[in-house]
Amino acid sequence: MKKNTYWSKNIKYICILLSFWFIISFGCGILFVEQLNTIQIGGFKLGFWFAQQGSIFGFVAIIFTYIYLMNRLDDQLKKDN
Repeated sequence: MKKNTYWSKNIKYICILLSFWFIISFGCGILFVEQLNTIQIGGFKLGFWFAQQGSIFGFVAIIFTYIYLMNRLDDQLKKDN
């Protein structure tokens, strides 16, 4: 795998994960809060939950996803070299 291919895949992963970050934080926490508040989890409205805790869980999931994807990409680079 060439370095340019490696870098372009890395940028692709970052853009996709940043899109998820935007949807989780801004979308679920601010834009779609009224629709999400019609659903309750454990006595709390889902929009409130996303604004307070759900976005943090989403961020952690995004970090672990990035780690997994980059480790896989690094293994491909080592295998090709």
